[in-house]
Amino acid sequence: MSELVAMSFDAEASPSITVRRGPNDKAHEPYGWGFGWYPGDESTGVVIKDPVSAGDDTIAGGLADWATFRSTTFVCHLRGATKKARQRDAQPFMKSYAGRHWIFAHNGDLTADFQTLLPLGVHPVFEPLGRTDSEHVVCWLLTSLRAEGARSLADYGWANLLRLLQQANDLGTANFVLADGQHVVVYNDRNGFRPLHAVRRVPPHALSKLESEDFVLDLGGFREAHRTMTLFSTQPLSDEGWSPLGAGQMLVARRGSIVWNSDSEQPVSSVPAAPAEPSVAGGFQQASPVAASPPSESSGAVEIGAAVSPPAAEDSTSQGSANSAGAATVMPSAMSADARTLSVWHETVYRYDTPVERSSHVFRLLPVHDRWQQLLEHSLVVTIDGLRSEYEDVFGNAATHLEVNAPFSQLAVRSLSKVRVLPQPATSHESPLRRATLPMVWMPWQRQMMSPYLLPPELPESQLRDLTEFATSFVERNDQDLLDTLLDLNETIYRDFTYASGSTRLDTTPWDVFVTRTGVCQDFANLFICAARLLDIPARYRVGYIYTGGNYENKIQSEASHAWLEVYLPWAGWRGFDPTNGCLANLDHVRVACGRNYRDATPTGGTIFRGGGGERLEVYVRVSEDGEA
Repeated sequence: MSELVAMSFDAEASPSITVRRGPNDKAHEPYGWGFGWYPGDESTGVVIKDPVSAGDDTIAGGLADWATFRSTTFVCHLRGATKKARQRDAQPFMKSYAGRHWIFAHNGDLTADFQTLLPLGVHPVFEPLGRTDSEHVVCWLLTSLRAEGARSLADYGWANLLRLLQQANDLGTANFVLADGQHVVVYNDRNGFRPLHAVRRVPPHALSKLESEDFVLDLGGFREAHRTMTLFSTQPLSDEGWSPLGAGQMLVARRGSIVWNSDSEQPVSSVPAAPAEPSVAGGFQQASPVAASPPSESSGAVEIGAAVSPPAAEDSTSQGSANSAGAATVMPSAMSADARTLSVWHETVYRYDTPVERSSHVFRLLPVHDRWQQLLEHSLVVTIDGLRSEYEDVFGNAATHLEVNAPFSQLAVRSLSKVRVLPQPATSHESPLRRATLPMVWMPWQRQMMSPYLLPPELPESQLRDLTEFATSFVERNDQDLLDTLLDLNETIYRDFTYASGSTRLDTTPWDVFVTRTGVCQDFANLFICAARLLDIPARYRVGYIYTGGNYENKIQSEASHAWLEVYLPWAGWRGFDPTNGCLANLDHVRVACGRNYRDATPTGGTIFRGGGGERLEVYVRVSEDGEA
């Protein structure tokens, strides 16, 4: 009995594959297997196959150290112990067309007159080398694509391809896997013949070795540890929530994610994740990542989002804003057309066991006043007297400097603001002249002006390389489209990363967040910023507030400072992306300060020159809409 396995990774991987005899296979019967991939993620494919294997074979045994045994797409066909087959009839089949290789595998049997019902033309351009129905089907598919002038699967159209596969399925039993070097298409037999299963796995992975009776997939290598992947298999390879595909269902995967689902007839990436447990439309479940051990809290650190409850409630100093699983996904088209007036109360209280004798403080609490946000009222009260001055810092933030020479044991800073946030056009992110693609081209003077926002954080080279592969996967999946890449990255961080209050510190790096897939709003913003800068897209850190109102299940977001990021689009200026909530910055976001990183935009900060032992920090934020009680 034959089996199918297909894999799609977000970046190049080198999985170790072992095929073995099942418990019911007879030792004297040959065991066939075939394996195809695209080295270097190019359009050129490689297929190796052995239709008469005598025993267990570790395919990667002789290939794991081969530099070209790396790809984002793999297709495997296991024929099982059965009658002897010739090399030309072994799967998967690889055909050349339109400057690329096409790899195809089929599980099932078509009727005897398949050659008549699936014609290849009077003078076939694509002809089978063997006599199998499977090879005939891929020749027929390519003949159909060529007749329409399509040079890739995406060019032909997913709905059109589905109709072709259904037409072939009408002739018998058919599970299909088809890859063109960019996408991998999986089609499940409409009559329930040996249904295929699928799972999407997000790091950190609970298991590194997946297996069935016939197949062992070892993902314990250093490359695979940080890979997001979508796997398809006739038999589930683990207990991670594999879901059977529906009758006649077709899924299209690219760079580790499902990009089209016939059951929803739309790109899955545009479907918001379920609030409690991320999943892919059509019942395709995502494997749960391993829970990461949170780093210890740093004492006395002024953290973005550090919050306490209202005065009547118990104090809390947890870091962060919204749980990404509980926030609503708000895309540009879902924005309200009306302006919104919001009031923000922000109080920060410092207490010290040993009095502070001399100190210097900086406050960045004045909301931005510009075309999209009007500052209606603002007051700033500091309970300690000192030499106070107002200035605009190098990033354009309104700042207040306070020099205190008198001793104190408690300092309270209270800011009250009222702003009117205006709606931005839903198309404001889109280029008005052409489709903007990556890489972006900067004039020398533009690059000089943007240099503070193009430099990634100082991390080891090996970490930056892995982060670059992570960022590049979004570019490849979206055919170099700039805006689609940014939206995909924003949505993926929201969907695949877990919000965990108190799990990180101010010195947590984008690499730490990438490895653990855990963090809070500032961490998700930092990871997005790092990825954008590695793609040569200017990005900056933004601190402000968010109004949760009736659109967000997790109301704690409006009880803390919030962090997101802004990227510079040459035709639109700075535009905000909120990966914590998987949305664009909109009428719920109140902008305050920005900079290269958190330290440039911290709401309150300063230096103690003498005294000040045993510091305790409390922060209370309340965001309300005009008219609310």
